This record gives sequence, C-alpha cells and structure tokens, in this order.
Amino acid sequence: MNAVIDRPPALAGIIGAGEAMLNVFRTTERVARSSATVLLLGETGTGKELVARAIHELSPRRSGPYIRVNCGALSESLLESELFGHVKGAFTSAHENRTGRFEAAHGGTLFLDEINSMSFPLQVKLLRVLQEQEFERVGDTKTITVDTRIVAATNRELLVEVEEGRFREDLYYRLNVLPIFLPPLRERTEDLSELIDHFIGKYAAENHCEPLKLTDEALDAMKTYAWPGNVRELENYVERAVVMALGSEFTADLLPPHVRGLSPIRLGISKSRTLESISEELVNLGIAQQNGDETDLYQRIVSLVEKQLIEQTLKSCHGVQTKTATRLGINRNTLHKKIEEYGLSEDS
Repeated sequence: MNAVIDRPPALAGIIGAGEAMLNVFRTTERVARSSATVLLLGETGTGKELVARAIHELSPRRSGPYIRVNCGALSESLLESELFGHVKGAFTSAHENRTGRFEAAHGGTLFLDEINSMSFPLQVKLLRVLQEQEFERVGDTKTITVDTRIVAATNRELLVEVEEGRFREDLYYRLNVLPIFLPPLRERTEDLSELIDHFIGKYAAENHCEPLKLTDEALDAMKTYAWPGNVRELENYVERAVVMALGSEFTADLLPPHVRGLSPIRLGISKSRTLESISEELVNLGIAQQNGDETDLYQRIVSLVEKQLIEQTLKSCHGVQTKTATRLGINRNTLHKKIEEYGLSEDS
C-alpha cells in the first residue's frame, strides 16, 4: 500500500508515491511560482502534459488561459499561423484575421508539445517571443506584445538535436531555464500497483462493470516488462483487460503476449529489403554463412542478428539480465529464454 502523499490538488491527479515522482512534484511546485520558461523532458507517455497543466494551475497565472499546441501535428505554414495568427489575405485561404495561440494565451500559459519538431524559421520567431515577448502576425507588420508563459516539452535529447543541426543552440538554452525530467515507467515500478488500480477503476466505471481484482501473476509480469510506451501503454492494456475479462480477476492471460514474455524481440528488419543483400552483408561482417534453403533465409537472418544483439547487450551490461532486458525493451523472462535458445553464456 502506497503512503498518502500530501500535495496540492493540481498535482493530486498525477499518480506516484516513489522517490522519482516525488522529485517531480517538488520541482513542479517550486518552478510554478515563477514566470520563467519550463522545459519538460521525458519519453512519450510519461505524463508531460499533466505536469504542464499542473504548473499553470499552481502559478499566479492560474486564472488566465491555458492553451496547448502540438508542434509535431502541424505543417510549418499551419503551425506558424496557429502560433502567431494571420491577417486577411496573408495567403490563399486567409479570408479573415485570426488570433494566434500566443495572443490567446496572454496572461496565462502556452504549452508547446514536441518542440523539437519545429522548423528553423519558426525557431527564430519563437526565440524572439521568448526574449522580447513580441511578434507579428503572418502577413502583417504591426508588432504585438504579449505576456505569455511558455512551457515546452520534448521526447528527444535536445542537445543531440543541436549537435546534429536540427535545433538552434540559442533557443535550447533559452528554453532550458527550468528543466523537469519525467522518469519512464520502467524506473518507477513502485508506482505500478497504484496506476493499475486507478485505470481499473476508471474503465470499470466507463464500462459499467465491477473493478477487476489484480492477480499477483499479472502484476509480476507487468513489473518485469520494460514499458516502452510508458503510462500511456499501461493504460491501454488495462482498458483492454477490463473490456475482455470474463471473470472478476485481472489475470496474466489478459495481457498481450509480449508483456508476458511470450513474443520474440522485434528487430524491425523489413521483408521489403532484398534478403540476399542482407545475408551478404552478414557474411561480409563474418557473422553468417550464405548456405541452406533460401525459403527460410529471412528467419535465419533475424535469428543471427537477434543472437548478436543479445550477446553484445549482455556484454555491455556486464551480464546483468534485468539491465539487459530494459535496454532491449523486452521482458526479463523473454531474455532468459533467448539466452537458453541461442546457447549464450549468462555472464556472456
């Protein structure tokens, strides 16, 4: 049973009692009191939007608007108009003046999700708004001044994006004033039970049925799974279990095979590639011999690559299987089976 954590209502809806999430809560409360730019870092599905809204609700701007824009969901031209607005006649479909999200969020908070997907020209305009709090609508010369706080989020390592020329270095440092890192679910397994109970209750209510009782077997399987999709993936599987359950228990068989360690590693080798060319590459690398029945060539290649991948990852993790499974994004039971299947030494 997780201890009850005393925290403000704005954070009460974010589940987590482990030290990793407690650090997030403490940092969120501290940064919310300021008007400085906040950068939320973390993998997809870790709850960045929940924290962004909590920052707004805990801030002096709580009575102002909170507006979200997904920068990765719009083309460059649409995103520019969405953020800064446009005047009538600025482009073919601009039949009237339109207020942008920066203006609409005046006195409040603008949450820019997937900030890494913004183009270089838009990054320049955003940098200006962050520095000077002013901009022009598309097709206009009149300067508009706003008082809008920016909370940005990314699931990419922005310094890598800077090094590879996809993100402006000056914008990175302007955004990275108050960073908050949201840990992946695999690093906060102590919160799994509470999260699962929450989603069971939520979807039981939506489907007008009694909440399922979580079995130890199902919980154990979920604790050893790496959760590449994080909390969003967990919620999806819990909803499916609630809908598909025939009894009153949340049993392990309600989980997808890969969560239970019953599916092979997905290496993403496309059959659209010429199998002979892949085989030739492996021969040149000295890890395969091109012989045997061509009908099973694809499966032999996958097995060869899979074995090499597991062996190399085991070595880099010094034989620690839990760490190896996490890096590979698979269940620990699956890893153990693959080690036996390929005759690998457990300490590699």
